[in-house]
Formats: sequence, structure tokens, C-alpha cells
Amino acid sequence: MRVHICAVGRLRAGPERALIDDYLTRFGRTGRGLGLGPATLSEVEDRKGGGMAAEAALLDKAVPAGARRIALDERGRILTSVQFADTLAGWRDTGTGDVACLIGGADGLDPGLRDGADLVLSFGAMVWPHMLARVMLAEQLYRAAAILAGTPYHRV
Repeated sequence: MRVHICAVGRLRAGPERALIDDYLTRFGRTGRGLGLGPATLSEVEDRKGGGMAAEAALLDKAVPAGARRIALDERGRILTSVQFADTLAGWRDTGTGDVACLIGGADGLDPGLRDGADLVLSFGAMVWPHMLARVMLAEQLYRAAAILAGTPYHRV
């Protein structure tokens, strides 16, 4: 099951980018034998200033046809890492070929895009900068693969 991180805005080289690249590489290595991965990052930008609706249209185009959608939003469900891993494994086991994780811009995700997601996921009640949300998502993807592989990375 391929994973696509679809995010508004471009992340430049720096520590956040290095962390994302590292975790997505780890996810690819760990998940390969489990039927998870690879993971890719698609960045979109609304250069015309159309707001959340324009960003939603760009994000929607970045999502592969038939993909399950995970919208990252502070109003979403808070899952444990094990629950997140189980969700991914369940989708994989029922034949889902692609999962797209959607991260909005400064104003968040358009309500229509958020409401159409298969899962609305929150990393807590606090608002996180989009660059850190990407890092946290990449780490949780790797952690999910590590949990499913039974590695000692995740300790309960």
C-alpha cells in the first residue's frame, strides 16, 4: 500500500526536511516486507491566493484515484500509535492500494476536503506548524511499520 503525503507549501532544505526524509526512508525499508510503502511527499502551492478552497483543489489533484484519505486536523480523532498502525494494516489487508495524508496550509484544510476524508486525525489539541506536522506524520508512519514488524522501536 503506497502512502502519499500531500501538503500545502514547499519545505526547504533544513532540519525538518532531513527528519522527514530519514523517517520516510526508514518507513520504506521497514514497510516493504509488510506491503507498506513506499511513501512520497507531494507539495502543492496556491500561487494565486485563492485560500482554502484553492488549496483543497490542488490537494485533491495530488491524491491518487481510489486512495483512502487521512486529513490531519486539530478537530480529528486522537489515536494511539498502535491504533494508527492497526488502521493502516486494516486498509492494507482489505486491498487498499493508496493512502493519502492531507496537510493543509496556514488556515488548515477546507471543510469539504476534511469532511470527505476516511479518517480525520489529530496530533492533539494544540496547533502544530505544517512543517512539524509533516515530521510527526513521517515518524508515525515509520512507527506504524515498526509496530507491525514487531521491532523494538516502539515500546509499550
